[in-house]
Amino acid sequence: MARLDVNRSGEMEVFVRAVELGGFSPAARTLKMTPSAVSKLVSRLETRLGARLINRSTRKLQLTPEGELFHERALRVLAEIDEAEIAVAASQAPRGRVRVNSNVPFGLHHLLPLVPRFSERHPKVILDIVLSDLVVDLMDARTDVAIRVGPMRASQLIARKLGESRMAVVASPAYLAKRGAPQTPDDLAAHNCIGFNFARHCDKWPFVDGNDRLSLPIHGDATAGDGETSRRLVLAGQGLARLSHFHIGPDIAAGRLVPVLEAFNPGDVEEIHAVYVGGGRLPMRVRAFVDFLAEAVDLARPPDGYAG
Repeated sequence: MARLDVNRSGEMEVFVRAVELGGFSPAARTLKMTPSAVSKLVSRLETRLGARLINRSTRKLQLTPEGELFHERALRVLAEIDEAEIAVAASQAPRGRVRVNSNVPFGLHHLLPLVPRFSERHPKVILDIVLSDLVVDLMDARTDVAIRVGPMRASQLIARKLGESRMAVVASPAYLAKRGAPQTPDDLAAHNCIGFNFARHCDKWPFVDGNDRLSLPIHGDATAGDGETSRRLVLAGQGLARLSHFHIGPDIAAGRLVPVLEAFNPGDVEEIHAVYVGGGRLPMRVRAFVDFLAEAVDLARPPDGYAG
């Protein structure tokens, strides 16, 4: 019989996390441990089993044949533990705090209006929401779920797609009455185009002209740090901006904004994902929130309470 002071499932989880994330340091961050503690635990596990499980190098971890066997069996054991806990907890309500980070446009127009519905369904879950267009490191910021708009970069994060939304160049009727509507992408050189001022953004707008794909630099007398600021500048008649329909669809439907250069629109879309740290058992409170978003978010029809 195993000694009671040996937490075998805990050892398995640390070992599996280190293998899945490719190192002791990333495993330590997700487990809120130090890299040395993870290394010592794996070494202790190897001593107890009497076999080397991992060949260590400065660049990566490589499983030995014994390590591959143990990893495979450990995954089965942890999955069975998960199933047992889920079966017992199924009748229990999710509870606790969920820290959520969202970009400003999605947060204002889609996330915040859904909060009352979520709270009614899960009254014991507290949502801790931060709206920012900065891309945060989930582990460093202690964030459970982040909303990411645009192409997903390769990472260890788990991504659940919430939808996608078409892009469009828009202006207010007042601006177009004063400056006229551009007829071709080249006409933008004579217009005030509102770009973004964060580092990862490229101030070029894509277009198509027949079989040719264009990428034209834009110029203007104002830039914005987030999509909502850009939207409000366009509504005020400051100039043109290229924004996503999930953000400006109701403005277009109400006539507050007018799409231009649609004949040259390349038809590109922005994908919206909810991302969270994987590699282990997802807390019930986090799973409840992600499942709710996947069910409730409808980018084509903003919820009641849309911030117009």
